[in-house]
Amino acid sequence: MKFRLPGLLVAFSLALVLLPAAPAAEKITPDVVYGHKHGLALTFDIFQPAEKANGAGVLFMISGGWRSRWSPPERAVGRFQDLLDKGFTVFAVRHGSSPKYDIPEIVEDVRLSVRFIRLHAADYGVEADRLGVFGGSAGGHLSLVLGTTSDKGNEGASSKVAQTSNRVAAVVAYFPPTDLRNIVPTPPAENARFPALNFDPEKAADYSPIVHVSEDDPPTLLVHGDKDNLVPLSNSTKMLSAMEGKKVTSKLLVLEGAGHGFRGEQGKQASEAMVAWFVEHLAGKQLEGTQK
Repeated sequence: MKFRLPGLLVAFSLALVLLPAAPAAEKITPDVVYGHKHGLALTFDIFQPAEKANGAGVLFMISGGWRSRWSPPERAVGRFQDLLDKGFTVFAVRHGSSPKYDIPEIVEDVRLSVRFIRLHAADYGVEADRLGVFGGSAGGHLSLVLGTTSDKGNEGASSKVAQTSNRVAAVVAYFPPTDLRNIVPTPPAENARFPALNFDPEKAADYSPIVHVSEDDPPTLLVHGDKDNLVPLSNSTKMLSAMEGKKVTSKLLVLEGAGHGFRGEQGKQASEAMVAWFVEHLAGKQLEGTQK
């Protein structure tokens, strides 16, 4: 599989900083702590609709090149306005960032975030079984990992969070890498540009979503440009084929002429498809005729 990851991969997460501020009516709860590692807090921001919340939540993976950056939530919320307008509550999740942490450690963080949100779902006005996840590029990879490798939690754990499932009910992934087996370098080689890939190559399959597709995976939408020279379209076409083979509800939207990252009309088309997917699989008929 061809897979090229130059510096532009981080543009998806960095773009959040440049978006316009949200309407004052939206409720924003910043920096909710969902865990700790090495004395540092792991956090997410909560964006709640001004009115007519539908009881469903969507986690957004803040990740570009498996780097997770903080930005003022008042500026980032514009990215989620279409979801908020449909009554979804959005959780913008940060994970332990590369270069300090590699993909196995990062995956454990995002799994923990799902467990924490499910455990406290009622506090946020959402139902634990109506949570979706989405992201782009590395964030899309993490979204697919959550969708394909969930568990029921560890009943014997001392922590209630650890006892809680990390399952999500719907996934949307923009231009995601889906197979890490031939891009994790073999020591002593290292990936200097994307150090999150520098982990034991024998474990690469564990974090390759395409390897773990099964019949009980949640409905999954893939969105990819046919001119993506960074994460080639074949990542999504092969993932779709694997899901169809297991009869998973799935769809691939190919945006003609789009590269790595969607802007303008392509960005609008991708966002509309993402929102529609979550409406169909998380909100259902509750939204019909109630919101724009």
